[in-house]
Amino acid sequence: MTLTSPSPARTTTTDPAAGPADLAGRARADGIRFLLALFVDLTGKPCAKLVPVEAVDELVTDGVGFAGYAVGAIGQQPCDPDLIAIPDPASYTPLPWVREGLALVHCDPHVEGVPWRYAPRVALKAAIAGAARRGLELRAGAEVEYFLVSRDADGTLSPADSRDDAARPCYDARGVTRMYDHLTTVSTAMNALGWGNYANDHEDANGQFEQNFGYADALTTADRVITARYLISVLAEQRGMTATFMPKPFADRTGSGMHLHLSLWSGDDPRFPDDTDPRGFGLSALAYQFLAGVLDHAPGMQAVLAPTVNSYKRTGATSTRSGATWSPRRATYGGNDRTHFVRIPDGDRIELRGGDGSANPYLALSVALAAGLDGIDRAADPGPPGTGPDAVVRPDLPPTLLHAVEALGADPVVTGALDVAGPGVAGYLAEVKREEFFDWHGTVGSWEHDRYLTAF
Repeated sequence: MTLTSPSPARTTTTDPAAGPADLAGRARADGIRFLLALFVDLTGKPCAKLVPVEAVDELVTDGVGFAGYAVGAIGQQPCDPDLIAIPDPASYTPLPWVREGLALVHCDPHVEGVPWRYAPRVALKAAIAGAARRGLELRAGAEVEYFLVSRDADGTLSPADSRDDAARPCYDARGVTRMYDHLTTVSTAMNALGWGNYANDHEDANGQFEQNFGYADALTTADRVITARYLISVLAEQRGMTATFMPKPFADRTGSGMHLHLSLWSGDDPRFPDDTDPRGFGLSALAYQFLAGVLDHAPGMQAVLAPTVNSYKRTGATSTRSGATWSPRRATYGGNDRTHFVRIPDGDRIELRGGDGSANPYLALSVALAAGLDGIDRAADPGPPGTGPDAVVRPDLPPTLLHAVEALGADPVVTGALDVAGPGVAGYLAEVKREEFFDWHGTVGSWEHDRYLTAF
């Protein structure tokens, strides 16, 4: 829930214009022995091959092959041609905190020489290119929240820190100190990579933490979210813990969000600030149009921002041990007020608070950009802020994943954002998520035993 302040300038791990030769040269100069050639499927699962530095020239020239159906949700059947992961040299990230001599590079999957439309990174790049044709660039910051847990012999989850049992643990200095080694290793890595980590805190639930870094262009930020999840997970495992980005691992405690701070730029010109804003938030007319688009498409976006069955245990929560849930249930907006779907922390940006820890950052930014640009195209007005009598009445957010999938299918702007690199992606993702819902729905668990076993 920490306010994500923009960093003063866009930063990347390497020169964004870096080419294949730069990747090979940088890896050798850094003493890299192996590179993780990594991409994610539509659910955000990180997939990679470990490539020795001796083969880096072949990697950058020819890519590395994957059996796409085995990857997971990426739009392939067993009979389909291989996915070829082509590395993006600008995403090169050394990871000596994980293993000495290891680096990671994000890749764009291709099939038969064409960028694969079901690959989330490919979709976001296509969305970014569409905005660029309008003279606009999306810049974004992301708040990464997660839990550090242990699993008992019977499968029960508990905070990895057994002493983290306070009723109001948020910002607790002792809890942060007990996790000092883990948190400072992650912070050191982020800063060494140029991400600009500026705060690390204990969040509202027992075992929950957040580590913040500065904003960048949308693609760089999405890459960093994936890298951060990988880095945090592996470093936690090295200390005998499990890092989970599951939205709601504990029924009685707050869940993990992935809040996105969004702004539009034209070159070096920020398009959101306006000191003459009559509403007093410091936003321009363009920013309000973008904000209105995000609010108008909120129900359809939720299948992407909150894409799991478990997500709706978080958004549907009515109370927690700490007394608050912090997750929005309606598409409203306001100032420095964390109960809204969109918060305006200052005139530089808006904060989209509908996403959770399971969201795929590439897809989340793609749909948010599409929704905002649609608002600009329609010169949409969000109406007065808050939930008062003059506020625009919008539908409640979907109560379950199934409702969210139905809202997604009914929203051509959101489906268009998923299909931006080619048709069929939105329908495929909707079917994947529909199957997930019914797989959960068909499972009999302890709640049903407790409620029904002797009820009749």
